[in-house]
Amino acid sequence: MTIAALVVAVLGCMFILVIGTRFLLTPAPALVGFGVPADRPRALTSIKGVRDITSGIVPLVVLAVAGPHVFGWALLAAAITPIGDAVIVVTNGGTVRTALSVHAATAALLIVAGVVLVAG
Repeated sequence: MTIAALVVAVLGCMFILVIGTRFLLTPAPALVGFGVPADRPRALTSIKGVRDITSGIVPLVVLAVAGPHVFGWALLAAAITPIGDAVIVVTNGGTVRTALSVHAATAALLIVAGVVLVAG
């Protein structure tokens, strides 16, 4: 039963990676596939809000269940999000200053904390 659950979970992870990639490559069809019209920017901000809440909760669960070492690895993986956010800011009319001071700084903090915890 555990192996079956792992297979289903890993497949789910792979599927969500495909969905995320679709949102980056073909945003309008992806939004429609998500279930809302492509002309609804509020839907995108709601999606981001839920993603950010999840991005905060999941590493805390990892810390509670698996301890600081594994938490460090989760932080390193989570650094992908603010790195991507920085790229999104710069490539969509935002300033490099905001990309660096908000998003790249967040990524740097996650990476430094992650490395310290992994090495710990």
